[in-house]
Amino acid sequence: MKKWMAIGGLVLVTVIWGGGFVASDMALESLTPFQIMTVRFLMAAVLMGLISFRSLNHITKEEVRAGGLMGIALFAAFSLQIIGLQYTTPSKNAFLTALNVVIVPFIAFLVLKKKIPGKVLIGAVMAVVGVALLSLDGDLTLSIGDLLTLLCAVGFAFQIFFTGEFVKKYRATVLNFLQMATAFLLSVIFMVASGQTEFQVTAQGWLSVIYLGVVSTTICYLLQTACQKYVDETKAAIILSMESVFGTLFSMLILHEVLTLRMFAGCGIILAAVIIANLSETEGNS
Repeated sequence: MKKWMAIGGLVLVTVIWGGGFVASDMALESLTPFQIMTVRFLMAAVLMGLISFRSLNHITKEEVRAGGLMGIALFAAFSLQIIGLQYTTPSKNAFLTALNVVIVPFIAFLVLKKKIPGKVLIGAVMAVVGVALLSLDGDLTLSIGDLLTLLCAVGFAFQIFFTGEFVKKYRATVLNFLQMATAFLLSVIFMVASGQTEFQVTAQGWLSVIYLGVVSTTICYLLQTACQKYVDETKAAIILSMESVFGTLFSMLILHEVLTLRMFAGCGIILAAVIIANLSETEGNS
């Protein structure tokens, strides 16, 4: 039961993250990329610190190392994603981010020599095909924004991999605080270094960044970390690829992107991929 509750929790994360693509696009109208990240991760670090306050007086060196690695991967992923979003559409940004579904099992294979189950590999390929139908343009070309977003997928793949490994060994609340604190410090450094220190934020900008900091970051990463105790990192990556479905749907509803038959097909293939990947888990435990 815990396993299926964890899967449901990861699906909820994808719904919220789908809204995050739209929130980021709206925030970019009055904030620069590193300003958004600084405010976002400041909120998340403070909230995570309050949640894990009683545990912070005896953090181990191993937890600092683990949380630091997660934070570096998270910072790299989000910075590349939000800079890329300036030069591409939210739906295309969502697709290319979802490519981490293919990268995660190969990281696990290279680092841990972990075999890739056949049905999981099929599910991963189907998920990529689905998000391609959902989000890519007909010419399949990569702009600078697309390339940056593609690189961000590597960062997210490492974050998912690190989370899957470290959450089994260390305290989830402490890991999340250290992860967000690391991402915040790196965001401040890059914000100052790039001269993005003057804030002129609209009300919409503040609402968008509050959503990103409180809901899309704090709540979602607490939920993701807790759920990945019960879900394999490769299957978790496949489930999390569903954010491209919700990212496109929210882009259509809020930013008025046009919904096509191809988008419907992409959604169906992604949902089928998630089912196939998790059926392989059920069969393996029966």
